[in-house]
Amino acid sequence: MKELIVKNVIISKQGKYSANYEDFQKIVKEKKINVIIVGVTNGSLQKLQIEKNIYFDILWPNNEELISENILNNNSIMCKLNYRGFSMLFTGDIEEIAEKIILREYKNNLTIFKSTILKVAHHGSKSSSTQDFLQAVHPQIALIGVGKDNKFGHPNNEVISRLQCIRNKSL
Repeated sequence: MKELIVKNVIISKQGKYSANYEDFQKIVKEKKINVIIVGVTNGSLQKLQIEKNIYFDILWPNNEELISENILNNNSIMCKLNYRGFSMLFTGDIEEIAEKIILREYKNNLTIFKSTILKVAHHGSKSSSTQDFLQAVHPQIALIGVGKDNKFGHPNNEVISRLQCIRNKSL
């Protein structure tokens, strides 16, 4: 944000103090950047309209009940980009605990997760992408953002196996 022209920033409710967030607040104030805080409130999804046929459904976090365990990861923004018949689910860094709560909260509407493309949670770490969650999303394509030979060993081989299992079920 220091180097680019930014009009709007979309963030979730912050559940923990951090020096990074303090720096962020200073920059948005200095540069007069509009900050949009998103999340689910009273069980209602938030919809962000981008253009006529393009919008995001904000599916997580639940602003009323933030997860205290690994608070920054598990309260990451999870949103679904919708464009006509195409969709992409962005999962942030949510972990298994968040996936289970999310599936429970949406148990009557699991089809909302079905997406053409899934951005796999937390760089494909072993703490995310449970079988139940992947079955709900049932993507045609899964993308994992990860650096080559990273120190964490991402993506995890078990996650890759679960993704392959989902893929094979759709063939």
